Amino acid sequence: MDLAVPEEARRGLEALLAELGGTDLIVISAGTGELNADLAWPPDRDTIAVNVMGFAAVAQRAMAHLLAQGHGHLVGVSSVAKLRGSGDGAAYSASKAFVSTYLDGLRDKAKRSRLPITVTEICPGFVDTAMMKADKPFWVATPEQAAACIDRAIAHRARHAYVTPRWRLVGLLLRMLPGP
Repeated sequence: MDLAVPEEARRGLEALLAELGGTDLIVISAGTGELNADLAWPPDRDTIAVNVMGFAAVAQRAMAHLLAQGHGHLVGVSSVAKLRGSGDGAAYSASKAFVSTYLDGLRDKAKRSRLPITVTEICPGFVDTAMMKADKPFWVATPEQAAACIDRAIAHRARHAYVTPRWRLVGLLLRMLPGP
């Protein structure tokens, strides 16, 4: 479904859940972003619309479904970019920080419900897709490698998973280094 129009995406999820009669696993992979060195508003606006508004609209509805159902697994795709702002991709980095924090909040809600609901945050590094915009990327995963990592995280009901796991090292370094 297209998350660029959050209310339509929400209605689309509601219709899908009704048609399926429920589901135990919901994976939300909402992501768009452009390099924006010139600080033009439309690319940042569009990134925020999908990655923040669209994600929250669908994640909130998904969590409400799992709570009403009494069990399940919600998976959201964030990014290693959440850890550090990027001068040419500020909206993307910030929007992925939002996704991660929102998932933390939903995980807390699930914990307080005392229901068997798992919330998993997936943080990819570079994956060889049209979305990858780095000039000289390193540790690039194929889509198949990324899918295998995500599948393992889902099977293990992990709270957090880096794609590929070696990106956890980058995450640790980024947290320890001083900011810009």
